Amino acid sequence: MAAVTTRRRQAFGEGFALLAECLLTGVWLVLAAVPVVTLPAALAAAARHVAAHVDGEATGWGGFWADFRTAWRESWRAGLAVAGAGLLLVLNLVVLAQKGVPGRPGFALATFLVAGLAVTVLLRAGAAWAPGERWRSLFTGALHETRDDVSGTGILLGGVAVLAACAWALWLLVVPMSGCLVGAAVAVRRRRAAREAEERRGA
Repeated sequence: MAAVTTRRRQAFGEGFALLAECLLTGVWLVLAAVPVVTLPAALAAAARHVAAHVDGEATGWGGFWADFRTAWRESWRAGLAVAGAGLLLVLNLVVLAQKGVPGRPGFALATFLVAGLAVTVLLRAGAAWAPGERWRSLFTGALHETRDDVSGTGILLGGVAVLAACAWALWLLVVPMSGCLVGAAVAVRRRRAAREAEERRGA
């Protein structure tokens, strides 16, 4: 009984430490992503940091910044594309906010769905990044995973929806929730990898 209690306390402590690390990562992520074009690099560095923490590796602000600089050198074109897509989304929302737009509810729903899926693909690409990876290949793989891993996509879409709701309620909540969303992306990626490994062993 004592051993079970100890294991439960240890699991709680590890889970709480991971939550705290995700919240801290959210601060770093938001700071690094302020120019917008650096968002892919910031996501990649944040995902590497969370993954390193889960693996028990020594990691901190220095490691995050080093990964961010490496990712930025490889991702600035992707960053420009993300900034352009974000601007297009904002313009679309401005148009939909006007009264008298035909089919406004349907177009609004489609806009939010496409935006959510785009963020999901970006999260998957960032979680898969490693130094030397080509971002075009990362986005191609993320698109395939988004299509094939329906449950993982649902988890990430739910996380994006929670982040949007938090931003609407109180914009400061974007900071901690961003780190939690990165943690979810890392978890979804590892969940898929574990399932594929199990399928290979079964075959």
